[in-house]
Amino acid sequence: MPMIRLSVPAGALTERGRATVQRDLAAVLLRWEGAPDTAFFRAQAWSYLVELPEGAQTTAEDDAPRFLVEVTVPEGALSERRKAGLVEDATRTVLAAAGLSPDDSLRVWVLVHEQPDGTWGAGGSVIRYADLVALAKGQRADA
Repeated sequence: MPMIRLSVPAGALTERGRATVQRDLAAVLLRWEGAPDTAFFRAQAWSYLVELPEGAQTTAEDDAPRFLVEVTVPEGALSERRKAGLVEDATRTVLAAAGLSPDDSLRVWVLVHEQPDGTWGAGGSVIRYADLVALAKGQRADA
């Protein structure tokens, strides 16, 4: 199941962006993963917002806010094309949530972590990628 975590300095997002960015990022992830748009799969796309305290993020150059998006997916869930689309859309989503322009895109890093098959568990059981694919094929898009 996919998981996405956005780490930001406190106060770096707009009020509206803070209210919507988690669901927006989860939707981006599900779209690029190719999961069905069903209540079950939406409920499995966990999204975290980690707000760092003042002074917890800086660079050697300046204190302008930087944004770290960490995505965890089952190994094999994303082709190179899908990873590229995910990175592009996640970057765009974070910039919008922070009220920034595309010129600030280097302030957003997206790290894609692929979880090896057999190392992801949910509900007390190991979940394999093949299980997720079979489940997705059985879900209706309008459920």
